[in-house]
Amino acid sequence: MIPQGAIIGGLETETAIEPSRTYYIDFANKRLSGMTDGLSAIKQAVFKILQTERYRYFIYSFDYGSELDLLNESSHLYIRSELKRRITEALLADDRIADVTDFELTVEGDKAAVSFTVITDEGSFKEEVMARV
Repeated sequence: MIPQGAIIGGLETETAIEPSRTYYIDFANKRLSGMTDGLSAIKQAVFKILQTERYRYFIYSFDYGSELDLLNESSHLYIRSELKRRITEALLADDRIADVTDFELTVEGDKAAVSFTVITDEGSFKEEVMARV
């Protein structure tokens, strides 16, 4: 028997903001040391996203990571137009990040240095990443 007439309408829902508390990774000493939250946790997440190649590791979903290494066989014109899009797309997958702005790109030899500003609800900060070209 299929239930009838039990349609519930007009329910009010609240969106809860989840804390960003996570383990602090001390990359210099290669160990976890305590906990971090807020802007520090977001900075760590941005670093990890940009250092993780998308689609390479099965532990991460296909939404996690960046595709910067796939540019190494492309022309410089393509790289300049594509880096901004790929970095923005990778970082905006994290819903704590509101926008990525102020891109500056410098190409020297076979490396491209990209600096940009990450805007979050907790504040904003500058970040830089290197890509092989």
